Amino acid sequence: MSPVDGPAGAPWWRGAVVYQVYLRSFADADGDGSGDVRGLRSRLTYLRDLGVDALWINPWYPSPMVDGGYDVADYRSVDPRFGTLADAEALLDDAHRLGLRVLLDIVPNHTSDQHPWFRAAIAAGPGSAERRRYLFRPGRGPGGDEPPNDWQSVFGRSAWTRVVEPDGRPGEWYLHLFAAEQPDLDWTHPDVRADFEKTLRFWFDRGVDGFRIDVAHSLVKQEGLPDVGSGTAPELLTDAPAWPPGEHPHWDREEVHAVYREWRAVADSYREPRVFVAEAWVDGPERLARYVRPDELHSAFGFDFLVSPWRALALRRAVESTLLEHAAVGAPSTWVLSNHDTVRPVSRYAREQTDKPAFNLHHLAGRPADLARGRSRARAAALLMLALPGSAYLYQGDELGLPEVEDLPEDVLQDPEWTRSGHARRGRDGCRVPLPWTSGGPPYGFSPPGAAPPWLPQPPVWGELAVARQDGDPASTLELNRAALRLRRSHPALGDGTLRWLDAPDGVLAFARDPGFGCLVNVSDRSVPLPAGSRLLLASCPPDAGGRLPPDATAWLDTGERA
Repeated sequence: MSPVDGPAGAPWWRGAVVYQVYLRSFADADGDGSGDVRGLRSRLTYLRDLGVDALWINPWYPSPMVDGGYDVADYRSVDPRFGTLADAEALLDDAHRLGLRVLLDIVPNHTSDQHPWFRAAIAAGPGSAERRRYLFRPGRGPGGDEPPNDWQSVFGRSAWTRVVEPDGRPGEWYLHLFAAEQPDLDWTHPDVRADFEKTLRFWFDRGVDGFRIDVAHSLVKQEGLPDVGSGTAPELLTDAPAWPPGEHPHWDREEVHAVYREWRAVADSYREPRVFVAEAWVDGPERLARYVRPDELHSAFGFDFLVSPWRALALRRAVESTLLEHAAVGAPSTWVLSNHDTVRPVSRYAREQTDKPAFNLHHLAGRPADLARGRSRARAAALLMLALPGSAYLYQGDELGLPEVEDLPEDVLQDPEWTRSGHARRGRDGCRVPLPWTSGGPPYGFSPPGAAPPWLPQPPVWGELAVARQDGDPASTLELNRAALRLRRSHPALGDGTLRWLDAPDGVLAFARDPGFGCLVNVSDRSVPLPAGSRLLLASCPPDAGGRLPPDATAWLDTGERA
């Protein structure tokens, strides 16, 4: 396989499996209790042996870490807590030698309030050129004491913060759709567009293979910044449908696509073209497909699949609509079951499944959990995802079957959602707890002996789920994922392509992929027979004594059909 192409000469990214590295929680080499670049370098062979094609690294840039690094103070450097630029370049070299491509995270909607641009904007005062890179506005009401509009932060409360002007008086307000320490940029300003192109080239020139784009649907705001009118905090997914497509004041506006056409031209200018994947929470696959038209981004996460309950009809609808809309623009679908912002599948599937999306921890509050059943469903969902046409992203720890840590002590919670919601929402820290590598007790191999405690405490169950405990156990979730990724890489039917749905009983999904591959997903509460004449390749749960697939299980089959 060349550095550019995948099987049969197709671009590698169309069928790749990408492993998401939440760097702060992956591996700690220097003993400060927080993961770092050298820790990741020391575990690259684990990722190679797992069988993934690439890794995506969450932001490693200098940051005050108000929002886990998504408040960026310098886009063209590495935070000293994670290492140095030289460490990053060594990581790229090591990964490429092992056959792994590397994607970074880019955060274009907002900067940190410690970014030099924003500090200059505060110092320069109203009407200055420095402030025009952001969205400063005078307030409403007597004395400008009220926010400029009714927009709400995703993390809670108003999306506007008032500044103290250089002369000491209360002054203008600035927009932040996320934390107050994350001021939104004005993407109509030429400096913003030019500086991000400079950032893309800075990392591409160092060998980075692509970028995941944070909140890709939010960059452009409607001129005049009109009220949303919902009166509630937006949850990325929930307040856009009340507006006609493309007309929400700050989500998924048509003008954002011009930015990505410019970025695509930058990526295509390299001898080995670089790639993008969008985080775009939009109203369904039809809107999502607009981001992956031939002259825009290469791929976009299919969140409809992630938020679908463990119900056969809901899963099939999400798969069908995603495949249909992506095929219409010639793009592969990109499947994902979790990430650093969502509840881990084991815990999500451990609850009674309803039609209402449940991807954040507060969605699950007060709902009893059956983690054994959740783990069975998560294993089955992983095999379903890896059998679907297109690419897939695997969040670190999901290959181990880690659950969400739902009972972190309140005094360790760091997610801004916890504070901005008035402690009503615990936020996302529970899916970010450092990984367990060994089973001997905290820090479970995450840090070297004698290190500072991990930045988030690890629960006792981590020892049972550690890499060392699962390594070589054919019944383990780790070995299931390794086996699935080996088969996916070697089987000519898997990766990019198409599928054919097959007749199946209620509560069961069945499809075929040519040549000779079948997938059976039993979402029902009863065992079902495997298709006659098929041979079992892999199953998330072994068939029973009668050769039937148990509930909450997926089987990969050799159907014997060949082209």
